[in-house]
Amino acid sequence: MNKNGLKLCRIRMFENYMRRPDGKYDFTLFDNAYKAAEKYDVKIWANLFAASSFEDVGGFKFPKSNNHLDSIAAYIKNLVIHFKQYKSHAGWVLINEPGSGHKPEEPFTAQKFMDWKKNQSTPVYQSKGYHTFGFENERFLLDYNVWFLQWLAKEIYKYDPESHLHVNNHSIFQLVAEYNFPEWRKFLSSLGGSAHASWHFGYFKRAQYAMALAGNCAILQSGAGNLPWLMTELQGGNNTYSGYEPMCPTKEEIAQWLWTVIGSGGKGAIFWSLNPRSGGFEAGEWALLNYQNKASDRLLAAAGVTKVLAAHPSLFAEAKPMVSKIHLLYSRESLWIEKKLQTGGASNEGRDVGGVMKSVLGYFEAFSQMGVDAGIQEMSEFDFTKNDYSDEFMVLAHQISIPSKYWEQVQHFVSNGGKLLVDGLSGYYDENALCVMKTGFPLAALLGGNISEFKFNAHPFPIVVTSSFITLPGYSWQGSILPSTGKAIAVSNGEINAVRNKFGKGEVVWIPSLVGLGSRIYGYAPLVALLKQEAKSTLVSLPFQFKLHQPGLLMKTLQSGKNFITIVINKNTSVRKVPLQFDGKWKPSIIYGNKTGTLLGDNLWISTEETIVVKWTLK
Repeated sequence: MNKNGLKLCRIRMFENYMRRPDGKYDFTLFDNAYKAAEKYDVKIWANLFAASSFEDVGGFKFPKSNNHLDSIAAYIKNLVIHFKQYKSHAGWVLINEPGSGHKPEEPFTAQKFMDWKKNQSTPVYQSKGYHTFGFENERFLLDYNVWFLQWLAKEIYKYDPESHLHVNNHSIFQLVAEYNFPEWRKFLSSLGGSAHASWHFGYFKRAQYAMALAGNCAILQSGAGNLPWLMTELQGGNNTYSGYEPMCPTKEEIAQWLWTVIGSGGKGAIFWSLNPRSGGFEAGEWALLNYQNKASDRLLAAAGVTKVLAAHPSLFAEAKPMVSKIHLLYSRESLWIEKKLQTGGASNEGRDVGGVMKSVLGYFEAFSQMGVDAGIQEMSEFDFTKNDYSDEFMVLAHQISIPSKYWEQVQHFVSNGGKLLVDGLSGYYDENALCVMKTGFPLAALLGGNISEFKFNAHPFPIVVTSSFITLPGYSWQGSILPSTGKAIAVSNGEINAVRNKFGKGEVVWIPSLVGLGSRIYGYAPLVALLKQEAKSTLVSLPFQFKLHQPGLLMKTLQSGKNFITIVINKNTSVRKVPLQFDGKWKPSIIYGNKTGTLLGDNLWISTEETIVVKWTLK
């Protein structure tokens, strides 16, 4: 690690390897690691890993009983008191990959659930007499994760009050509705995540894995708020029987993933793992080293990145992502309702689990192919308190639930100068799955009308935006609008399929069909054309972007003092000539490239699978 510039590692502190049959602890194995880390100037994040079956490869997520909780507390006491003494000790990871996707069935959890229900205040909610879902299990699980992580944090602070605390969520696209990041910030020092292509990128094809990681990073960046964050786990090597998708990352992918994390504002990344396990689950898998403990081409690729960071320490220490004025919002209630209403019927990407998140990711990828960073934020993470949203652009992409507490807040955003694009079945339900489009649509004034009905179509259908001659690919449901103040911008067979509505100082474009998801399936060119038009006032302020739509490319932009850094990745199977849009006052210099790419004038030539990092200084 020292030789290759890797300065931080994470060790699972297996209680099974420490506690002897007589109940006493023998830390020798881990002492050796800490002493070696001190010798070679490597810092350690110690990951709590209380006694668990080795068949449980990811570790338990919640206590199983009061005795189990007491046992964890005793383990933490012994562990923290012993290891906080080391200079190589950098902090604690509270638990490996919290998030289970369902409420556990153990008696301990059942009691916690009963206690939680007793303490819940009755929310002010008007169901208008209709049957609704309460989503008690989902709301409890959200709070239960907060409780256990906070409990672990408090136990550590008893013995190490100045410690750095971190946690790594996982399967972000599937489990994000279980994570209350604003509450986590109150006791964490930094936020992290696991982003394993083999486990976590099932919504993507391999050529999209850099994009998948960028989306993962965008969610973490928003979740972290003012806290620093980094990617706690990235896949380091081959997976044989573990993971959903067998693969071995290429050396080019390792570089892409590292630079994507850095370009998204991450402070770094840790690979799972340096060396392979020898037995049990994951035996011989995932590692950066080969079986002779020699560096693989993947480790050498990582070292190539660390050399650049070491050569430009102040540049990257000060680097921060551009503050995005493009906001892709999702609601956890949309994910809950989507999952709740599954029947196991005919598969369709729009109504299967994943349709909500894939719709958001469709817009994220479209903006990325423009060379533009967009934020991905849960609605609770967005700042609705400002009085001016001029030049800010928000997308609600198939967010089937807009909870009632956000109705006025979204209106506040638009009335104070924001631009809003709404697609799909956004706003179809409230937080309890009441179909508010049937019972009195609360967003009618904002959107400029009401829905007449939605019609499912098994085949793609065109949404023709007549004012700009753009034909968007609609998918699954085609909504018909009864306009009030909204002006029709797309009409088919006598039915209005999209409107533009002025609201206060802002404006709304409402397309009640899945054009984000449709673009993800059938191609982004029309959606990119629409976004360039509708988000023009936001895009004009960006210092760097692609002049043309660039499928298969993405660009991340950082600002460091008076300088900028752009990171461009080419996932196409051929060399690309990429015209860049930037002010002529900037002088570029390539500080990293792992193939033959070059910059000539405003044209970037980039090889297949190449990553190029450019530093921009004033002339």
